[in-house]
Amino acid sequence: MEAFTMDPDWLCFDPSPSKPKFRPPAGAVDAHCHVFGPGDEFPYAPERKYTPCDAGKDKLFALRDYLGFDRNVIVQATCHGADNRALMDALRASNDKARGVATVRDTVSPGELSELHEAGVRGVRFNFVRRLVDPKPDAYYHAIIDRIAPLGWHVVIYFEAADLEERWNFFTSLPTTVVVDHMGRPDVTKPVDGPEFGRFIRLMDEYENVVSKVTCPERLSKSGAPTYDDVVPFARTLVERFPDRVLWGTDWPHPNMTSHMPDDGHLVDLIPRIAPTAALQQKLLVDNPMQIYWG
Repeated sequence: MEAFTMDPDWLCFDPSPSKPKFRPPAGAVDAHCHVFGPGDEFPYAPERKYTPCDAGKDKLFALRDYLGFDRNVIVQATCHGADNRALMDALRASNDKARGVATVRDTVSPGELSELHEAGVRGVRFNFVRRLVDPKPDAYYHAIIDRIAPLGWHVVIYFEAADLEERWNFFTSLPTTVVVDHMGRPDVTKPVDGPEFGRFIRLMDEYENVVSKVTCPERLSKSGAPTYDDVVPFARTLVERFPDRVLWGTDWPHPNMTSHMPDDGHLVDLIPRIAPTAALQQKLLVDNPMQIYWG
């Protein structure tokens, strides 16, 4: 078997995050995180565009408990391609405390989908970020949607803010619940009430099947850690305007970070700044993810 060595400039997750001051409500869900390998047990995909440090299920579940969360939604990492074995292993070890979002090809069989569903997968992810993957023609994704429709799964889409106009017709044609990663990656140096983020607000206004993860301030911020002040207005706008259609997650173990590695305790302490009331926190962290993933 090929020996896996992480990229020489790879930033590993913080092994000792601070204990958050904010206590999530009972039943809170970290609705966006990943598992990487371990690579000697679950090999990384030959076509991957990065090789990470190992970050397996045991470390993820320990972090969940330490931060005060009860459940996880584990999203298939691009470094594993469409080989979902590491994801399924984590789901099966979770005691029904985790659900998954898989990556599948348009040739996936009903038997494979049934196995994924049994393990706890409830959606598929379409990645349009060109530095991470090579996007496919629209017909490819529609073929996958036709296959997952009988299972009632949803679609997660990951794209850059500049891609929304080009992909608008495709995104708005999707017949499932559509979960958008990281608020569509807004440019937070632009106004929160400006035309670029306004296009994303319009997407959520006009299409009630669209849900947004208010995640990854560490990826979007220019003002920086630990407070990520420039991202807060964007996330808070979505939480207050669409309280029933937002999700939150750590994005642990924070793949492809280049500037710094966030402290997961500090990320949790941002929650009351973007969801300032107990009612909004309950929807963001408990009610919304439970409805989508365990409902």
